[in-house]
Amino acid sequence: MAQTDLSKLKLARGTDGMLVTGHARAWRRWRTPALVAIVVLVAGGFAAMRFKAAPVEVEQASVTSAYPYQSLSVLTATGYVVAQRKAAVASKATGRLEWLGVAEGSRVKQGEVIARLENRDMAAARDQAAANLTVARANLEQSRVELADARRAFGRSEELLRQNFVSDSAHDVARARLEKAQAGVNSLEASVAVAQANLRAAEVNVDQTLIRAPFDGVVLTKAANVGDVVTPFSSASDAKGAVVTMADMATLEVEADVSESNLSKVRIDQPTEIQLDALPDLRFRGVVARMVPTVDRSKATVMTKIRFAAIDPRVLPEMSAKVTFLSEAVNEEQRVARIAVSPAAIVTRDGRSVAFVVSDGVAHATPVTTGERIGDLVEVQSGLKVGDKVVLKPGEKFADGAKVKTAAK
Repeated sequence: MAQTDLSKLKLARGTDGMLVTGHARAWRRWRTPALVAIVVLVAGGFAAMRFKAAPVEVEQASVTSAYPYQSLSVLTATGYVVAQRKAAVASKATGRLEWLGVAEGSRVKQGEVIARLENRDMAAARDQAAANLTVARANLEQSRVELADARRAFGRSEELLRQNFVSDSAHDVARARLEKAQAGVNSLEASVAVAQANLRAAEVNVDQTLIRAPFDGVVLTKAANVGDVVTPFSSASDAKGAVVTMADMATLEVEADVSESNLSKVRIDQPTEIQLDALPDLRFRGVVARMVPTVDRSKATVMTKIRFAAIDPRVLPEMSAKVTFLSEAVNEEQRVARIAVSPAAIVTRDGRSVAFVVSDGVAHATPVTTGERIGDLVEVQSGLKVGDKVVLKPGEKFADGAKVKTAAK
């Protein structure tokens, strides 16, 4: 049997002096590619995580309230609340304002004195006219007494003349006295009438210094203060024409401009719904009262006046309003606000209708129950509330919990 030369056998050792086996040599050949692959996978994982965490740009909309009657709308116009009966209250007399008994918001009755001008000179003239009337009446009474005495004397003269106890000339004297007394009475009666007329004129002058409310209403603005000079035409320097401006709140209505191209959609007595910017959560019934029979050529519109079915004390003149003209009258149920949203926000996930509600930049899938269509919106019976922000047109891959941001327009 041949002998093996063992002196030629060698054991492989590593740099650290350890023996290197066959498996170790194989690992050394694949170590570098494996490390590269691990680095690539880790980097790809981090990139995927960063991509997933990046917010998605989406179009958002707000959940709002809508009214079923909006489906009956044929036209919408804007305008302002105005008082049909409104007045700038002034005085026919000229003088200094001595007393003002109202302020903005004061309610007054027709004929109530709301202000007074200085009127001592006119009051003195009135008193003088009254004294002149008293004198005239006293003179008239004296003249009537003299007339009665002249009548008696004339009667006695006639009796004596029939008996030939007096001459014709004496009888003529008695007749002349009677006629003179009658003429004196007539003259003094005319004087009394003149004195009465002068007294009425003086009383009118005094009354014109008292500023009275022309109708029941509310004071809107105060244009003068105590001490200001008031004149009917405010022609003097720093003089005031009107003292206050007031309106009859029972005559409030909405004036809206309707384009002449839409006149065929509006008619007298047409039912309307009125929304005021100052009271956005309320709707008021209205009806078309009249239309001004002329076109504003600069705007190509016709002034349409809408009367409130019932006046709310919160409605004030000059409030901006939006008027919805309806094709027919609506019932109370149709005037109740419903929660509504754009149909583009409702999608189906796992057989359920959901909307993605955005909160703190994250979209959450929320199950909803929908109802009837209200114009361009759809009623939401449950799941959402007014003011919620929802994602419009979420794609099939849009998932619950996705981070979102509003898309730039």
